Amino acid sequence: SRWLYDARGSRLFEWITRLPEYDLARNEFAILSGHLDAIVAPLAGARCTVVDLGAGDGHKTRVLLEALRARCPAVVYAPLDLSRAALDAAARRARREVPGVEVRPVLSDWGRGLRVLPAEDGAKLVLFLGSSIGNLEHPEALALLHTIRGALRRGDHALVGFDLVKPVEDLRRAYDDAEGVTRAFNLNLLARANRELGANFDLAAWDHVATWDPGRPAMESWLESRCSQEVRIAGRVFAFAPAERIHTEISCKYDEPRIEELRRGAGFDAAGLFLDGGRRFADALWRAGEGAA
Repeated sequence: SRWLYDARGSRLFEWITRLPEYDLARNEFAILSGHLDAIVAPLAGARCTVVDLGAGDGHKTRVLLEALRARCPAVVYAPLDLSRAALDAAARRARREVPGVEVRPVLSDWGRGLRVLPAEDGAKLVLFLGSSIGNLEHPEALALLHTIRGALRRGDHALVGFDLVKPVEDLRRAYDDAEGVTRAFNLNLLARANRELGANFDLAAWDHVATWDPGRPAMESWLESRCSQEVRIAGRVFAFAPAERIHTEISCKYDEPRIEELRRGAGFDAAGLFLDGGRRFADALWRAGEGAA
């Protein structure tokens, strides 16, 4: 799903997070605001580097940075994102809204970015917020968490967001909103292929479709062909039948036992699990302990 986030895709996604049907961002912000003291307490009193994976525009991290700035002698903020537009927005916001925090943006994917970050004095807090982990199949999610654990020293922490399983109709509305913003977000992938790969997708010949897979469990996004058509992309021709689909994204959903399974599998110690009042989202605080990942 990384390819969805060019400059326009990033702007559309920020719009999605503000839609009434998509309560994930609001629920997580409530968690961060309501449990702020418990989240930052393990880092108080020490130099701290906050590594923000898939930072987006960084608005949810502001409250954390403000709290750490008040409790730590020095704070470095390292937003890490594939999207230059999203990264620039996160850096600008942090410099404007949290003066006194040193900002060091990193343009990279998650795994490579964690490896190239220099070792800093003091503690690290890796943020993996929103439902980003849900865009990975479970083996890939575990592998990434292993990478995060391997980049941390004893006493460092990770704060990981998990969108929880909820009524299917709520999920369908969130991933196929009435305003059509999610549809535009998905179709933008074809516009990007046209622009960057010389493809000739006719965007009007495709529909956005959201489905629920209870086995994962996960929401899935598709682009469905409205007609028989041929598309040229990167020098090849692909034929599509009516209703044939391109699979573009997954968003896995979690419950508490599966969150705990990932924590143990990645080699972290538990430091806290924080849920919103409706139990629709969770932020898990994990500590890098004695053992290796």
